[in-house]
Amino acid sequence: MRLRSPALLLTLALLFPAAAASQVPAYITQWGTQGSGNGQFDFPEGVAVDGSGAVFVADNLNNRIQVFSAGGAYLAQWGTYGSGSGQLSGPYGVAVDPNGRVYVADTYNHRVQVFGSDGTYLTQWGGYGGAIGQFNKPMGVAVGHNGYVYVADYLNHRVQAFTAGGAFVTAWGTRGTGDGQFDCPVGVAVGLSGGVCVTDNLNHRVQVFTAGGGFLRKWGTFGTAAGQFSGPSGVAVDGSGLVYVADGYNDRIQVFRGDGSYLTQWGASGEGSGEFDRPLFLALDASDAVYVADTRNHRIQVFGSVPVAARSTSWGRIKTLYR
Repeated sequence: MRLRSPALLLTLALLFPAAAASQVPAYITQWGTQGSGNGQFDFPEGVAVDGSGAVFVADNLNNRIQVFSAGGAYLAQWGTYGSGSGQLSGPYGVAVDPNGRVYVADTYNHRVQVFGSDGTYLTQWGGYGGAIGQFNKPMGVAVGHNGYVYVADYLNHRVQAFTAGGAFVTAWGTRGTGDGQFDCPVGVAVGLSGGVCVTDNLNHRVQVFTAGGGFLRKWGTFGTAAGQFSGPSGVAVDGSGLVYVADGYNDRIQVFRGDGSYLTQWGASGEGSGEFDRPLFLALDASDAVYVADTRNHRIQVFGSVPVAARSTSWGRIKTLYR
């Protein structure tokens, strides 16, 4: 039996509103104001959540890492301005591995530094340059399930991968617009399947690679429509393979399925709850709640997970059921 009448589809839209309009996560909370005190920020950039729910924020112009509870209670901080071990200069990306080690893209020192969850300095690698293992403004950092640390090497237009101790593993990318090329990559995230998602900032797209750098797929063009980008930066992948992208200059978060098909979005320019002013990085916790570094509003905003109906329901699926 094949029923395709417009009246029936309209009825289905009323019965299943999630199919007619994608649902978005609920706003939960926020914290932060501009300043240098405990719990204040001066352009927060990277954000990461560990297995216990602690939230690590790269407080860029305060040259420090701050740590909070999942609800935003201030817990700790470390870092001062400088180039010595444990000092920072404009940190951007931050990631936490399953053992609690915290990896910081110490951007203007052109290195990655590694700390214990309590801020104890452990090691570092990098240095300014274009050679293997060197950086020119490292931005995003992510830890794969293979234990490798992936770094978006911004002005070298490539991604580099290292062991947890900093030994070089592989690198890929050159400047350009072709598949596997970049124009200033910013964010990097690794899914459960091992695929590496990279926000190709000035090409206004997301590219996906194998763990070793083999090109898989891409999506996005410049613009403001659903699925388009203006300077995408942070990226995260949830347990079901959904890809979350901080669409910075469009002041919104967009969510895609693993194949790049558009799912939903939220946000608009402003200072209110759920609004953004240059959301640059984001992270997910174990329940897929979304933590957004609302950079020019100098705060962290937290949202619930994408509703199940938005994840699983589509017009194609509903129409198939009624054919």
